[in-house]
Amino acid sequence: MCSQEGEGYRLLKEYANGFMVSQVLFAACELGVFELLAAAPEPLDSAAVSARLGASPRGTELLLDACVSLKLLQAGVRGGKAVYANTELASTYLVRGSPRSQRDMLMYTGRTTYVCWGHLAEAVREGRNQYLKAFGIPSEELFSAIYRSEGERLQFMRGLQDVWRLEGARVLAAFDLSPFRVICDLGGDFFTDPLPEADLYILARVLHDWTDAKCSHLLERLYQACRTGGGILVIESLLDADGRGPLTTVLYSLNMLVQTEGRERTPAQYRALLAPAGFRDVRCRRAGGIYGAVLARK
Repeated sequence: MCSQEGEGYRLLKEYANGFMVSQVLFAACELGVFELLAAAPEPLDSAAVSARLGASPRGTELLLDACVSLKLLQAGVRGGKAVYANTELASTYLVRGSPRSQRDMLMYTGRTTYVCWGHLAEAVREGRNQYLKAFGIPSEELFSAIYRSEGERLQFMRGLQDVWRLEGARVLAAFDLSPFRVICDLGGDFFTDPLPEADLYILARVLHDWTDAKCSHLLERLYQACRTGGGILVIESLLDADGRGPLTTVLYSLNMLVQTEGRERTPAQYRALLAPAGFRDVRCRRAGGIYGAVLARK
């Protein structure tokens, strides 16, 4: 009983303190800690980091030590003082300019997604996104004013590219796409704008933003525009059949609740959307990362 109780309590504290871990990561990115250490010719002590960042000495030291505990930084000793440098993890994923950097998506998550998640309980009660409470944006203006500035919009788009650089190749390799000569990666106002004729339409991280009704409307439009023998490739994070995993996808589905009007879906739910629109031969494959692929033909 004691060991079980101890494990349960450990998990409880881990879950309860998870937001603190996120904020350490977001704050270090916001302040430019990882770029500073990447550019330095040698590890820096906390006083040097504090001075160059224009941050308080005490706060800087606490943040740096937290980053060491999270394996984002490594610490050594020089002249009797602790000195800090990036770990390989930070150099690879957290430094702007790294080919595998995820910094822009992390910055967007910290500035926007994190604020919306502070209203998760309200989102569950009301069944709608929380932009009004988080930022004063009414739901009816959500998709015209979802970005509080052009800079935030560009940062989100760069963040999507961050993720795509790591996930894109294996998702696109899930199926043989060579039979499709003209491929359209769909974006813009696809509910009303004319759709270009193509052999294959790619909807990457699109359908999860929308209700079933709006997804059905879009898929019907795509079916009409698609050439005979062509198809549609849906790229989304796929839920397990029971909807309770993987954990990352379950959390993404909650994120769709607090930030949009959509949800993540199971393969069966995507089939249920595609079939009434006219698409057939629906095949779903996981690609070994966050995202999976659903291919259907006309």
